[in-house]
Amino acid sequence: MSENVTFWFDVSCPFAWQTSRWIKEVEQVRDIAVDWTPMSLAVLNDGREELPEEYREKMKANWGPARVFAAVKTEQPEKVGDLYTAMGTIVHAGGESGKADYGAYDDVIKRALDEVGLDAKYAAYANTGEWDDKLKEYHQAAIDSVGDDVGTPVVKLGDTAFFGPVITRVPSGEEAGEIFDASVRLAQYPYFYEIKRSRTEDPQVK
Repeated sequence: MSENVTFWFDVSCPFAWQTSRWIKEVEQVRDIAVDWTPMSLAVLNDGREELPEEYREKMKANWGPARVFAAVKTEQPEKVGDLYTAMGTIVHAGGESGKADYGAYDDVIKRALDEVGLDAKYAAYANTGEWDDKLKEYHQAAIDSVGDDVGTPVVKLGDTAFFGPVITRVPSGEEAGEIFDASVRLAQYPYFYEIKRSRTEDPQVK
């Protein structure tokens, strides 16, 4: 029987990207069914004036891709995983991350849509609020599943969701599967909540 996984992501987040690439490795060695779903750091941090100005400017840019993912998730959900892979590869492996101000990812969005054969109409949604309510709905589903004071990614294994796992390097092959097995087992124990230690490196994106 397939293990159901819900993976909430913001394409701008390098930590979500690394974890998603681990899940892609897991797909090769375990029977899992992944529901790729957008959430949004821009929604999460909306109105938080205490954040550094540079970070708040990046949140403005992050609205665009998240809105596009909300539209695609609603209208063509089977394409979300492919679009995430295409756009995430451009953003992270392609060195297009960390953009600031509204519309900064417009070209990235157009390139990714074209790569996966999605209608160019979706690019226009990046700079309107047309899909904001739906985006917030998807985002809130992640928060409702995991609780407050989290970021991306949120991963739901069976009936239990966690923030993370947070990884800086992507395991492959059977090692990826073994880490997944361990994560599922922890999720099955109703009184497990978190494991954490200080990071010593940033995500090592290839």
